[in-house]
Amino acid sequence: MSVGEGTKIWHFSHVLPRSKIGARCNIGQNVVIGPDVSIGTNCNIQNNVSVYKGVTLEDGVFCGPSMVFTNVYNPRAGLRKMDQARPTLVKEGATLGANSTIICGVTIGKYAFVGAGALVHRDIPDYALVVGNPAKKIGYVCQCGERLLHDHKCPECGKTYNKTQEGLEPSPD
Repeated sequence: MSVGEGTKIWHFSHVLPRSKIGARCNIGQNVVIGPDVSIGTNCNIQNNVSVYKGVTLEDGVFCGPSMVFTNVYNPRAGLRKMDQARPTLVKEGATLGANSTIICGVTIGKYAFVGAGALVHRDIPDYALVVGNPAKKIGYVCQCGERLLHDHKCPECGKTYNKTQEGLEPSPD
């Protein structure tokens, strides 16, 4: 286990063997990490979240209170299936809202925003805003977290974006 400089881990939380947590993260109370989990720098994991084996969080990921990751697609209490764990990747800057559920084996794109209570069972494009059960894309968000206008311009910071195969990308300045 390694924990980066400036990372805070609150009470009743557990970091299991072979897990790596980057610098300047905030790990809330009653959080379980690992084993074998990788968490980037500047991540914020709110209270009551379990980050299971197979989950990778890139830099700047926000995990809202009581959101859920799974790691085995079809678990059974009487059968050991950890050899079937499916990897889940949450890319840089993504937000996973409170009480959202991320089914194993998906990739959440850069700066994507998963609304509170959403059930994600498919890959989410970069900068996409998804809500509901199952999660559906209803638009896009800026790196600053604001919903983009139809022309892919942020009403808050003025940044503009271009469509790509992966979702959106910031327009060159």
